Amino acid sequence: MSARLAESVALLERLIAYPTVSADSNLALIAELAQRLEACGARVELFSDRTGKKANLFASIGPDVPGGIVLSGHTDVVPVADQDWSSDPFTLRETDGLLYGRGSCDMKGFIAAATVMAQDFAQANLRRPVHFAFTYDEEVGCLGARALVPELERRGLRPAMAIIGEPTSMQVIEGHKGCCEYTVRFSGLEGHGSSPERGVNAAEYAARYVTRLIELRQALMLRAPDPSRFDPPWTTLNVGRIAGGVAHNVIAGKAEIDWEMRPVQDSDVDFIKEAVAAYVDHELLPAMRAVSEEAWIETEVIGEVAGLIPMEENAARDLVARLVGANGAHVVPFGTEAGLFQKFGMSVVVCGPGSIDQAHKPDEFVSLDQMQACLDMLARLGRSAALLGNDGQA
Repeated sequence: MSARLAESVALLERLIAYPTVSADSNLALIAELAQRLEACGARVELFSDRTGKKANLFASIGPDVPGGIVLSGHTDVVPVADQDWSSDPFTLRETDGLLYGRGSCDMKGFIAAATVMAQDFAQANLRRPVHFAFTYDEEVGCLGARALVPELERRGLRPAMAIIGEPTSMQVIEGHKGCCEYTVRFSGLEGHGSSPERGVNAAEYAARYVTRLIELRQALMLRAPDPSRFDPPWTTLNVGRIAGGVAHNVIAGKAEIDWEMRPVQDSDVDFIKEAVAAYVDHELLPAMRAVSEEAWIETEVIGEVAGLIPMEENAARDLVARLVGANGAHVVPFGTEAGLFQKFGMSVVVCGPGSIDQAHKPDEFVSLDQMQACLDMLARLGRSAALLGNDGQA
């Protein structure tokens, strides 16, 4: 095992030990990363959210000049509740070359590798900076990155490229779908279950709403671009949670739905939102208010995150393809923070250790081989013309 790999595994063990589930604070983890980067001479800034319980980290190594490359990763992880793990999910376990733990591949493995390599970047004669962007709450709507990008703009920071280290098995990804997430709340009129016509059953109207969403899936399939590189090629729609009611014999007064769509094109977002709004305004609400004028339906936008649009000219894609020896790039259906950086005017690529097939599952893991491949890519990046100033691209 190489020295840098051993250091990365040791840091990954510490990062996994921080249970940074999106609902909880990431401050302790961010503090440790800040201390490590500052020890390498990085210029570090922390940006807290409104609660003061979470923070983004943005750090820079190298000259304080425009351009450079961002290494981006999110610090939050998905919950482990109701998952059947073989060991403590927040204690790193190494078995047969695999590193098990919540967040090992999604995506603390990349964060560990990037942070360890900061000392090499600091010793290089960089003519353009390397930036580190470690964010909060990606798993619940890319909230941290959505807050970070305006902060960078206010400070006049304009990196040229970004590498998003999501788990791609070190494959080069140049495009992915967007992600729009919504919570819809229904308020009806409670009553005794023996007389359902006298109440407004919020659970039943939530069910009708879900039925309409399922019907719209067929329309989305027919709207798929031709050709489309995505699999599946159309915008997808998923209902993630339905909740409502208190007992078998009580008309449900409240209900709630969580749903999402993964658009392949912006026009699909408008199509779905208009279709759903029309159904609510012309069918559901009139029926509910015919019984109770105080009934209502409200929609909370959890996040509407742009996809990563494949571009004919993409310096980040071309650079990373050279670094990993790839002769092509791919697209994926899952979402990342990449589209936010792309809209900010950067060329963006997604490439990181581990497989998305392991993410969010019990016994999540990243392999030592994948970690070494990531370290090799970052080492080549530190020696590349993009940072040493010979190619004019970054």
